[in-house]
Amino acid sequence: MQDTLTIENLSFGYSKEKLLFKNFSLRLKKGELKAIVGESGAGKSTLFEVILGNLKPFGGTVKRGAVSQIFQDPYSSFHPSYTLLNQISDVASLDRLDEHLKEIHLEKELLYKLPHELSGGQLQRASILRAMLMDPEILLLDEPTSALDNVIQLEVMQMLIKKLDSMAMLLITHDMELASWCADEVITI
Repeated sequence: MQDTLTIENLSFGYSKEKLLFKNFSLRLKKGELKAIVGESGAGKSTLFEVILGNLKPFGGTVKRGAVSQIFQDPYSSFHPSYTLLNQISDVASLDRLDEHLKEIHLEKELLYKLPHELSGGQLQRASILRAMLMDPEILLLDEPTSALDNVIQLEVMQMLIKKLDSMAMLLITHDMELASWCADEVITI
């Protein structure tokens, strides 16, 4: 099976004297979930920015398929003044909307609301919905459950894991227990 993400010999830092990554390599295939674990400031979110092409590495290569991201804080990932449906339809096709709503246990009526009118769990589900409708080959998960209570955390991760048959996932987290539970490989940086 072909890699959906290939990082080879990546070197990156905010200065050449202090690199966050030196000769870092990673391969990710459809059906795999790998976790990147590290302390705050270790470069986990920066790695996602490099993968997305928002930051340019000093050396190495990043090759990836279509990518989507689920952010740590769902409230900051949606504009406060527009309905969720408007924001989702701006970036994704709504062809499979009803199918995905059923899979993530989200009521369609909630999409006509503003972000602040939803609970954290509902809004994170809307964030997952948006990411799924973008039909990615790779889903970047940036601490996707850290703002949720334990029961909702488990439900969200179970929903995401069910999607591995159609994509690959890269999770960044501080939570070693979560990483060990769900990931095929845990990479510490």
